Amino acid sequence: MIRVLVVDDDFMVARIHSGYVSRVPGFGVVSVAHNGADALAAAAELRPDLVLLDVYLPDMSGLEVLKALRDVDVLVISAARDVPTVREAMRGGAVNYLIKPFTAAALTERLQRYADTRDHLTAIGPEARQDDVDRLFGAYKGAHKSVGPMPKGLSPATCALVADTLREAGRGLSAAEAAELTGLSRVSARRYLEHLCAAGQAEFRPRYGTAGRPEHRYRWLG
Repeated sequence: MIRVLVVDDDFMVARIHSGYVSRVPGFGVVSVAHNGADALAAAAELRPDLVLLDVYLPDMSGLEVLKALRDVDVLVISAARDVPTVREAMRGGAVNYLIKPFTAAALTERLQRYADTRDHLTAIGPEARQDDVDRLFGAYKGAHKSVGPMPKGLSPATCALVADTLREAGRGLSAAEAAELTGLSRVSARRYLEHLCAAGQAEFRPRYGTAGRPEHRYRWLG
């Protein structure tokens, strides 16, 4: 059983997330905390395997909690979608980042991916080959299947953020909509979307309005 600590300042949201976790085979919630201090205390006392951590907490930032946690994996769950926050979470060692609101299926997929990574770590033995390491780091950072060499000026981490956003949207997005959801400029969002299309992970289709040029809508294929 993978033991999970749920941290969210909203009592109802924490209850919903706990329900999501409890329905995933192999996972169980050991405790719930609603602020940073209680989260750190619960983590030290209960020593969970995974913390579902909100960024917006009443006493401190979830990113501060992330930096203070020891010997535990963290999946950040937050409405914060600005790139600096996502980048800081990655630098702090978060194994994944899920933007609110999300579906039970989206969380289930992340939890199953996390469980697969743990299983792989157990199976590879005392020493890892390079392909083992590549697979592990790809899973931990929520990487998608290869999208080929990144064009100059594009970041793999930001590309993964755009890909996740497009996939979670469940519908076609314009470059402007993708930019708003990810915190990127419209030009940058379009470059990442076009790269995903070139890699075969997304497609774009023109949507014709009443007048003017058609608007390109990008849809996840993954």
